Amino acid sequence: MQITGKLENSKTKPAPKIECYMPENGNGKAIVILPDGGYGGLAEHEGAGYAEYFVKEGYACFVVEYRLGSKGFRHPAMLEDALAAIYAVRSRAEEFKINSDKIGIMGSSAGGHLAAHTSNAYDQYESSISLRPDFTILCYPVINLPHDSGHEGSYKNLLGEDATLEHQKAVAPALLVTENTPECFLWHTAEDLGVPVKNSLDYAIALNQNNILFDLHIYETGGHGLGLNTEHPWAQNCIKWLERR
Repeated sequence: MQITGKLENSKTKPAPKIECYMPENGNGKAIVILPDGGYGGLAEHEGAGYAEYFVKEGYACFVVEYRLGSKGFRHPAMLEDALAAIYAVRSRAEEFKINSDKIGIMGSSAGGHLAAHTSNAYDQYESSISLRPDFTILCYPVINLPHDSGHEGSYKNLLGEDATLEHQKAVAPALLVTENTPECFLWHTAEDLGVPVKNSLDYAIALNQNNILFDLHIYETGGHGLGLNTEHPWAQNCIKWLERR
């Protein structure tokens, strides 16, 4: 099943396609999933692949086809698509048989940047329905600025070639964390050369400084973009963490 998102008071008229994965025996919780791709593509194994795993565990999953820099779109189009997905899922919570206060967001790499950004920029838009995710799941996310271990290509696709440092700071998730940021599960590998582990560490530090609960898992081995294609038990650990939400 597929639905389309919408957002009140938007600047870019978002209407993202959202693929729905509904569990046979749901636990009332939902995950909005933002695939990776450096804001230039959408990786299936970090979108549908995640949904197929979590739906078997009882979670309603919603994979978002958000707009991309490779298609000529720039911020805030991506943020508005993610927020539109939160709006769409929460506004139809009864139909989907989920709790409206148990809707989280998940992303990997650049999708992780978008998930973290959404978790901290939801209050930039007025809405009759809350746009705040209730929890966040970040898989090897892009968090930091390009000059500080962030992923330069993702920021270029997001903001364009001529973005200033101030433009970059305005969308850098660790700089946006407040006491209202959702609780977070993070995982990364120490060997990740694509997006260094410092990104997850710095986001965890920002959460800690604002007294936000988080669960951080750093694995010694493995490269970037693993998704579920790894022996690391991050997904099982994530399920245990979600059970406490």
